[in-house]
Amino acid sequence: MALQGPIPVTFEMVFPHGCYIVGEVEPVKDFDASTNGRFVQARDKQARELVWQVSVMDADPTVKAAQKTVGVKILSPVQPVPPAPMPGLPFTPVEFDHMTATPYVNGNGRLAYSIRVREMRAPRPVGKPNSTKDAA
Repeated sequence: MALQGPIPVTFEMVFPHGCYIVGEVEPVKDFDASTNGRFVQARDKQARELVWQVSVMDADPTVKAAQKTVGVKILSPVQPVPPAPMPGLPFTPVEFDHMTATPYVNGNGRLAYSIRVREMRAPRPVGKPNSTKDAA
């Protein structure tokens, strides 16, 4: 089979209604390398970048409450900085670039996805073209 490993996806495919930050950006623990009292941060197996995680709330109104919060892993050499909060909103909207989804079977025997990204940023204004896509 030609399709192996993480599957490239777009932000719009994963979060068509957008998403909001509901937690802090935190380092992901490497459970194999860490020992009692010694924390070792995980690195991505392919890219060898440090792995960080942030919890986001899916804005899709049809998603069940128990499935609203999703952990997104960010590959970055330094701790990513979330976008600035927007006045009048209780949560900070966020978008991600260079996304992949890796399917797996969770502890309940259900299909789930691990979401990894390279960049976290503020949402682009509606109607504004993506300058990196337009330059090609």
